[in-house]
Amino acid sequence: MSNEHGIHTIDTGFVRQHFDAAYLVVEGDRAAFIDCGTNYSIPRMMAALDAAGLTPAHVNWLILTHVHLDHAGGAGELLSLLPQAQLVVHPRGARHMIDPSRLWDGAAEVYGEAVMDETYGRLLPVPSERVVEAPDGHVVDLAGRPLVCLDTPGHARHHNAIYDKKANVCFTGDTFGLSYRALDTDKGPFIIPTTSPVQFDPPALHASIDRLLALEPEAMYLTHYGRVEDVQRLGADLHAQIDAMVALARAADGRDDRHEALTQSLANLYTERAEAHGWLKGREALEALVLGMDIKLNAQGLEVWLDNQRHAAT
Repeated sequence: MSNEHGIHTIDTGFVRQHFDAAYLVVEGDRAAFIDCGTNYSIPRMMAALDAAGLTPAHVNWLILTHVHLDHAGGAGELLSLLPQAQLVVHPRGARHMIDPSRLWDGAAEVYGEAVMDETYGRLLPVPSERVVEAPDGHVVDLAGRPLVCLDTPGHARHHNAIYDKKANVCFTGDTFGLSYRALDTDKGPFIIPTTSPVQFDPPALHASIDRLLALEPEAMYLTHYGRVEDVQRLGADLHAQIDAMVALARAADGRDDRHEALTQSLANLYTERAEAHGWLKGREALEALVLGMDIKLNAQGLEVWLDNQRHAAT
């Protein structure tokens, strides 16, 4: 799928259909990928390039919003197929692309080696000479089209959003939440924040959302999933939910069943909000269709944040 500004949405195939997006931005005969999914997403990335009438040699850039594996796991594999391209990444993420062993080891501790191989494939390092560190305000020049990297922490400390001035849109990674098309109603998109482990920072996330909204973009392009408009309403929804989720986390803290209690209260929150949005298929369908994994991850991220707050106070 593409629009008049040469922006192509690529379903990376990660987890399920319409869950994880990457993007191809075309300007003249030059192109940039924004995020890339996993190693198993690479055929889809190359197919999108072919569908746009371009070859691997036409790609100048692979720009990462951050280095979580659903966004960046296939970077080394993809770069090996793009002879002219450089990798653009937040300074805090660059070392993990040059040497992805810590990314792999950390995830393998949680999921196990077999699951990692099946889900992501082995991570290939990116040669250091092909890595461009992008601090706040760094401009990627795509054939004269500026793509501005904006330091937007809150979900991760190594997170950039990408502002495309020509199209007046932002590629938001995970900073501007999750909005699955299966939850759209006649009121428009439904959205929730992502607080998944391990660097959730509520004040920083509020500030990052406000920074993106201040640009008054026509649309946001989310990794999970696709283009959303009505961005001021969605931003207000995100702000309200971040505060509500923090309150639920504080209420559950200290309980022996903290994780279960928080998971249940988050599911209740999202169900109530979805019903108010006109999505009337019920909580079980909400969890089964789209949000079950996100609820668990959000609970885990809130718990890490609670524990970090406690340690910081001692």
